[in-house]
Parts: sequence; structure tokens; C-alpha cells
Amino acid sequence: MRRIVLATGNRDKVRELQELFVAVNAEVVPAFDLGDAPDVVEDGQTLEENALKKAREIAAWCGQICVADDTGLEVDALDGAPGVYAARYAGEDASYADNCSKLVSEMAGQANRSARFRTVMAMVDPSTGTETTVDGVLEGEVLGAPKGGKGFGYDPVFFVPEQGRSLAEMTLEEKNQISHRARAARAMAALLVDYLA
Repeated sequence: MRRIVLATGNRDKVRELQELFVAVNAEVVPAFDLGDAPDVVEDGQTLEENALKKAREIAAWCGQICVADDTGLEVDALDGAPGVYAARYAGEDASYADNCSKLVSEMAGQANRSARFRTVMAMVDPSTGTETTVDGVLEGEVLGAPKGGKGFGYDPVFFVPEQGRSLAEMTLEEKNQISHRARAARAMAALLVDYLA
């Protein structure tokens, strides 16, 4: 069986992606299960640059097909911020709660609450030099206060109007039906099924 290595140290993301890649005929493992994976500095100006950089560096390190993603939160009232800097919006070592708190305070008094999560997922196969990217988008609104105790990241402050609740009020299964990462992962899974056939 072929192996796909996930270039992330985020265990929450690994759990989501392993579930979303069930249809792919491959063993899906995080890079940290294979040893002391290098830390990739995410210094790209775009989500695509960061996703490709992570996939290239981890693929070169392990010599296997690698999938990486980068996700940003684009808030219209903040001119697209935090964008590519979503994970470190409140500082380099910010917690999920720190980032949510900063976003909520910056959105205080804003009438326009519209925002979107965007995930770019990259696949690199070092044996053939193949590189490709897909993306997924989820439209929503920034809440004035956190709601729900599930999920991670900005999930408690991201409201999905057609669901009538925040991402943090959904089960993992419900979130995986609609999320930005799920949409990108389904597109990547379909691509991998064809690629590995």
C-alpha cells in the first residue's frame, strides 16, 4: 500500500484529514510519526506558497508523497486580515483562544461581519516531481463572542449562516461535511485516487 505523509504537527488537523482521506487507497500518516521531521518556516506571502513549501520540504525529507495545507481566515471588514497570518494573529506563540480574542476585539462595532475560511492543499511526489494544489472555501460571519466547545482555531467565533451555528457547535462529522478544509481535502482525495490508480 502506498503511503501519504501529512506535513503538519497539528494533531487536530491530522485527525480531520485521516477521516477525509478514507477513500484514498493509501496509508495516511503524519510526518511526526516517521521521526524528527524538520520544522518548515511558513514565510510565504500566500496560502499556496506556504502549502507548497511544507509539502516540498517534508517530501524531500521522507522521500514519499506528501500533502500539506495552509488555511487563512479572510475578514472583509479587516481588508482580508488575518489571512495567511491566521495561526499567529495574536503573536508567534498565541493560543487558539488568544487569536479568537484578538479577532473579536478588532471586530467590535463592525457592521460587516462577513468572512471566509480558505484552505489551499498541496501534493508533492518527489519520485516524479509532480506538484499540484487544490483549494476549499467556507463563507461565514465573525461572531461577537465564542459559541460552542468543539473544533479548534477560530471555530468558536466563525458562524455558518446556512447551518445557524458556529463551527465549534458542530460535531467533527458535521464540520467535515461543509468545512473549507473538508472541501479542499475532498478535492485532494479525488485527485489522489486518480493519481494512485
